[in-house]
Amino acid sequence: MDIKGKAGSLLEEFKAFAFKGNIVDMAIGVIIGGAFGKIVTSFVNDIVMPCVTGLIALGGGKDAGEGLKALSFDLGGVAVPYGSFIGGIIDFLIVAIVVFIVMKKFLGFMQNMRKKEEEAPAPAEPPAPPEPSAEEKLLTEIRDLLKK
Repeated sequence: MDIKGKAGSLLEEFKAFAFKGNIVDMAIGVIIGGAFGKIVTSFVNDIVMPCVTGLIALGGGKDAGEGLKALSFDLGGVAVPYGSFIGGIIDFLIVAIVVFIVMKKFLGFMQNMRKKEEEAPAPAEPPAPPEPSAEEKLLTEIRDLLKK
């Protein structure tokens, strides 16, 4: 096989791979996941962190207006900002909890669907025709005799 044939074959294989439904579904999932990440980050930074910072301020910590990211301590003259780390941990925990709940519900839904498919009765064969009555048997014999 020449180089053009190999390149064409490789291109065809790539097209078959790239445009399968699974790859497209995965790309959509990544895009939605990115948007979901922005929502979670906003939730953590704009709602959760001010509450946590307010609780720290009530406990005698930094001023609540500074935000959690401003929380730090000095170590040999160097500021160590631990507030951002706490924010990252909270962000991760919220994402992990949401993904867990969604997957749990999704897997439960899939399991229920399989269960319903298994429980669904198989299409029954049509019932066998009833046995002919004595009168029908007699008429059939008469018909057969007349044919002869």
